[in-house]
Amino acid sequence: MSILKTDNAEAADTASTVDNSTPTRKLRAKSGATILVKKAKDEVPAALTTTDMVLKKLKSAKGVTIQTLMDATGWQAHSVRGFLSGTVKKKLGHEVVSEIGKDGQRRYRIVEAKTAG
Repeated sequence: MSILKTDNAEAADTASTVDNSTPTRKLRAKSGATILVKKAKDEVPAALTTTDMVLKKLKSAKGVTIQTLMDATGWQAHSVRGFLSGTVKKKLGHEVVSEIGKDGQRRYRIVEAKTAG
């Protein structure tokens, strides 16, 4: 009767073929310290966040309706209003103006702060 044994060298061989490299490369400085340098081609442009998207829409001259923000974010109306009040006004410090247009739709927009002087 023969007993099968797994060769650890073979397991180590397959494990070493897996590429676990990071998007950085190491350089040695003259002092012997290791410096990490990020490769330019590996940089990914930052994705547009929900906050950035809402702020962009609020900065338009006409403003934006709650419905438009709901469609853009996938949020419910009360969540959009809470975001406008809590994040945009209080945390980010923007002045949000609410106006009813000729079409009867309420529109929200950010008023740019006017600097004195």
